Amino acid sequence: MRACRRSAVHLEMRDAYMLDEAYDDWQAGRLFDPAERWPEWTALMASTTGRGVAIRRARIVSEPVSDYIRYEHSVTTTHNVGGGEQVRWLPRRRATDIPLPGNDFWLFDGETLAVNHFSGDGDWLDVEVTEDPAVVKLCAEAFESVWERAVPHAEYRLH
Repeated sequence: MRACRRSAVHLEMRDAYMLDEAYDDWQAGRLFDPAERWPEWTALMASTTGRGVAIRRARIVSEPVSDYIRYEHSVTTTHNVGGGEQVRWLPRRRATDIPLPGNDFWLFDGETLAVNHFSGDGDWLDVEVTEDPAVVKLCAEAFESVWERAVPHAEYRLH
């Protein structure tokens, strides 16, 4: 992210990720400020977008949404959008005809792909970095197809 010059796009396709203390607090009704909980991320996003890098995040979600997606949606305005990201949500039913990669990813400047690998329980395992043109092209096209159909965060209503 720090080396990114023009754009960073992130595609998320899971209905749940690792469960952590923040999720537990949210479920218990203990409100918190995401910018205070994750200050490093907030600072990184602010400095990255401040350099003129466009950051877009698209999430493909099943509906009705999982509790984890409800949590994610609740912190997105402050945590992601507040840090300068553009975020959109695509109901999974509307993604059936989009060729999608098997894993979540970040694509930096349309050239470097960071593929995230998770366990079945949603725990992050590792990241695989590639600049293979065919893989980068697949992921870039998948992201753009999702982005075109997805609903901007401010307009997306949980079902």
